[in-house]
Amino acid sequence: MGPKHIFILLTVVVPIIFAVHTNNWVVIADASRYWFNYRHVANALSIYYSVKRLGIPDSHIILMLSDDMACNPRNPTSAQIFNNRDRHVQIYPEDVEVDYRDSEVTVENFFRVLTDRLPEGTPRSKRLMSDENSNILVYLTGHGGDGFLKFQDTEEMNAMELSDVFQQMHEKKRYNELLFMIDTCQAGSMALPIYSPNIIGVGSSSVGQDSLSHHGDHEIGVYVIDRWTYFTLDFLEKVQPNSKAKLNQLFHVFSTADVRSTPQYSNLALFKRPLNDVLITDFFGSVRQTVLFDQKVTPLNSSKVVSEDLQSSEHVQLASTSQLPF
Repeated sequence: MGPKHIFILLTVVVPIIFAVHTNNWVVIADASRYWFNYRHVANALSIYYSVKRLGIPDSHIILMLSDDMACNPRNPTSAQIFNNRDRHVQIYPEDVEVDYRDSEVTVENFFRVLTDRLPEGTPRSKRLMSDENSNILVYLTGHGGDGFLKFQDTEEMNAMELSDVFQQMHEKKRYNELLFMIDTCQAGSMALPIYSPNIIGVGSSSVGQDSLSHHGDHEIGVYVIDRWTYFTLDFLEKVQPNSKAKLNQLFHVFSTADVRSTPQYSNLALFKRPLNDVLITDFFGSVRQTVLFDQKVTPLNSSKVVSEDLQSSEHVQLASTSQLPF
């Protein structure tokens, strides 16, 4: 009888690490200056007002405004900005924190904020201190065209450059998920080139289409908000911090009849979760997770770590002010 061959099957266990959503950040940029672009500042401040109402603090918001409309001598409501002719909401509160204003709002500074390649000594208030567990909302508004967004009428942001910056953010583990929204003419051209994972890009209008204003204020003398942002704000005003509203519900309000343009999206296959599983508050609200253990624990400096009456894991209770992100 020949020698016996014994085969041993070795099993290698490779741990799988899942990203956990623990914090939210927001970057809002108005790229237009001059009084007749009042609506672009109002667009940006409308998003700022919404995310603050839903619990995101100023410490997690980077706000960039190209012009100081509140103090413009043409403004009949000095030190105030409104996004509706009824003026029921003042969206430029006394405690507003503008991180970059006027000449500081440039393509270079915007890219540096996203990639955290800022000069040494830049204060924390001007930095996007995100990490691999961060969900980030990036909102842009201004004048644009096919594949570009103008900054202050002096320079342009290129769509491919922006996509490459998002890829740098991915490589540097600066986000868990990212929602990119842009309100400008031919806005979809800024979202289409996105190729990085876990990013949703949506533009207010498709390539070849204009993005239109919603209504004006006769006393102020200009349009006060754009249509796409108006309907975004109208939806968000019905959302509360503990809301179960989903992102696909927001996208459904962007009807061509109301917006008068056709919103255009990036490649949604790059985003791992179905949109009907993504809570609005995953991007527009604050994340506060509290885990309550039905057991006794001792201080970390004690030799006895837990008491003898530990209960099984299925009895662990969860309580939070927003849905857990899974």
